[in-house]
Amino acid sequence: MRRGKKEKEFTINRSQGIKAFFSSIWDNKMSRIGLIILIFFLAIAIFGPMLLENPKSDYAARLQGPSWQHPLGTDFAGKDTLVQLILGSRDVLLVAAYTAIFAITFACTVGVVSGLFGGKIDTFLMMITNIIITIPSFPVTMILSMVISINNQLTFGLVLSLWSWAGLAKAIRSQVMLIKHKDFIEASRIMGLKNSTIIINDILPNIVSYIAVNFIAIMKGAILASVGLMYLGLVPFQGNHWGMMINLALSQTGALLGSSSMIYFLAPVVSIVVFQLGCYLFATGLDEALNPRLRS
Repeated sequence: MRRGKKEKEFTINRSQGIKAFFSSIWDNKMSRIGLIILIFFLAIAIFGPMLLENPKSDYAARLQGPSWQHPLGTDFAGKDTLVQLILGSRDVLLVAAYTAIFAITFACTVGVVSGLFGGKIDTFLMMITNIIITIPSFPVTMILSMVISINNQLTFGLVLSLWSWAGLAKAIRSQVMLIKHKDFIEASRIMGLKNSTIIINDILPNIVSYIAVNFIAIMKGAILASVGLMYLGLVPFQGNHWGMMINLALSQTGALLGSSSMIYFLAPVVSIVVFQLGCYLFATGLDEALNPRLRS
C-alpha cells in the first residue's frame, strides 16, 4: 500500500512538473511564438514525407512561377518547389538534431568528468578542449566532410559535431566546479554513493536548463553549417536538403539574376530564417521553464 501511494505521488508530481514547464513556456509570449514555429516545422518534417512523394522531373514545366498546382513554382527540372521544401525539412532537422545530440554528449562527458575529478584528468581534457577551440571550426568541418564519406543524416550530424562541443564543455566544467562543493554533493559522497550516481542524480539536474538552451543553440548553428557545406558542394548528400536547394538554385537556375526561379532560392532561405527565429524565441523562455528558481 505504501509503495503504491509513493508511486501515485511521484506520478502526480511529475505531471504537475510537466504542466508547470509548458505553462511557463506558454506564458512567455516570445517562447510561445517560438514553440508554435518549432512545432510547425516538426510537424511538416514528420508528416510531410508520409503524405508526399518525391517529385519527378517534368522539363516541360520547368521554372514556372507560383500557381494553384505549384504554389511556390517549379525548379530547373520541373519539380514542385513546395514539395521539395517540405520533404527537405526532415533532412535539415535530423542533421541538426544529430549534431546537437553528439555535441551535447561529448561536451557533457568532457565537462562533467573534468570538473568533477580535476587533477591530471582535468589538465589533459582541457588541453584537448583548448586545442579544438583555437582551431576555426568551419574550415576543419570542410576538411572532415571531404575525408569522411557522408551518405546519411547520422554521419552528417557526427561530422558537424566533432568540432562544436569544446566551448560548451568548458562552460559545463565551470558549472560543475561551482556546484561540486555544495552540501548535497558532499552529503552524497559521505554516503558512499558512486560517482556515476552523483553525476546522474545531483549534477546533471542542476545544469539541465543550461544544456537544453545550448541544445537549441547547437541546432541553429548546425543548420547554417550544413547549408554552407551543401552550398559549397562539399557534401554529396542525397535528398532534398535546403542547402542542396540553395546550391541548385544558384548554380542551375540563375536565381540571383531576377528570373522566376528566385522563389526556388528564397523558399529554403526564408525557411531557415524562420526556423532560426523560432529557436531563438523558444530559448528565451526555456531556461525559465526548466529552472524552478527563475519561475518562482
